[in-house]
Amino acid sequence: MFPETEVAIVGAGPAGLAMAIALADAGFAATVIDLQPRAALAAPPEDGREIALTHSSVETLRVLGLWQRLRADEIGRIREARVSDGDRLHASLDFKAREALGWIVPNHALRRVSFEAAAERPGVRLLPQSRLLRIATTPTQVELEIEDTAQASREPLRSRLFIAADSRFSTARRQLGIAADMHDFGRTMIVCRMRHALAHQEVAHECFGYQRTLAILPLAGDVCSVVLTAEHAAAAQLMELPGEPFAELVEAQFGRRLGRMALLGERHAYPLVTVLARRFTALRSALIGDAAVGMHPVTAHGYNLGLQGVASLTHALCDARAAGRDIGSAQVLAAYGRQHRRDAAVMYHGTNAVAKLYASNGAPQRLARQLILRGAQHLPPLKLAITARLTGRAGLRLPTAAR
Repeated sequence: MFPETEVAIVGAGPAGLAMAIALADAGFAATVIDLQPRAALAAPPEDGREIALTHSSVETLRVLGLWQRLRADEIGRIREARVSDGDRLHASLDFKAREALGWIVPNHALRRVSFEAAAERPGVRLLPQSRLLRIATTPTQVELEIEDTAQASREPLRSRLFIAADSRFSTARRQLGIAADMHDFGRTMIVCRMRHALAHQEVAHECFGYQRTLAILPLAGDVCSVVLTAEHAAAAQLMELPGEPFAELVEAQFGRRLGRMALLGERHAYPLVTVLARRFTALRSALIGDAAVGMHPVTAHGYNLGLQGVASLTHALCDARAAGRDIGSAQVLAAYGRQHRRDAAVMYHGTNAVAKLYASNGAPQRLARQLILRGAQHLPPLKLAITARLTGRAGLRLPTAAR
């Protein structure tokens, strides 16, 4: 006989665990499958990535009991954001909010608190060191074959609904027969932390240089997250630079506005590839997180969009249960697919268009970049619309049943 669960989730990253917690709090039973050992899930290593959070995302994290678990020194506030083009560091487009545009926390900290919260939920079963080998969906159930890599054994699992949350290069998505559109920008993102002599004043900067893009994100204290984006070959050379010359390069590109800068810890490099699944659902299956939409980091909305997907899918499942409907039915999942695609498509394509424009160095593109910044800066309604999108104040909240 197959062991059973209501919902099976592959991927114990922040999106997959948030989904499991939301489901458990709403009264569903969820099983989470992940290849990493339990120790790595409980204490994730630092990976250099920092996650920007909108107001609605912070509210969702509070509801899930995650925000309260973060340490004070893990939370940075973004009070203002400035965007500049080329070498025009002082001719910028700026965005402000009364309290804060958003907050920023380390990716490994989100992973840690998500695992802690999930492990405490009686409704969540965690299967670490487990590889999903096979997915078989039928009109009435989902049958999975899972390999326990620690015991070199195989275990069957049956569920009413399957959710893929296993990264933008999702193998589960492929097994479900869902195609995805990918765009490789031919660029690499280098991320690291740096200490600086002058206060950052909680201002985030996006500097679109003509050779490379530099983002400076304010963290707690006199520390910032540095995101340097360049073509692959140039990025490889930057990764080989010793710490002091690398810090000097960043300091100079930023116009020394933070004074002396020093590298903290290691640098990490990630290729820039964005992904949009052509559909977010299949027979008794759904995609969330990067498995559904893998965003370009320029607008820092990847995880925020993932939490929107969690909220949308939780709404759909709670509504189905209240109406006595099958949570894995095509009609129920279609409601989620429509909602999340509305949330994702404009953001995905718009972000890619901005990233492509600002990765181009031809004279027409440079002129267009300057005109866009100048125009947006002097059109208050447009700035207000962009600020509303950045703060995410209109985001979908989790249903009451999940609180």
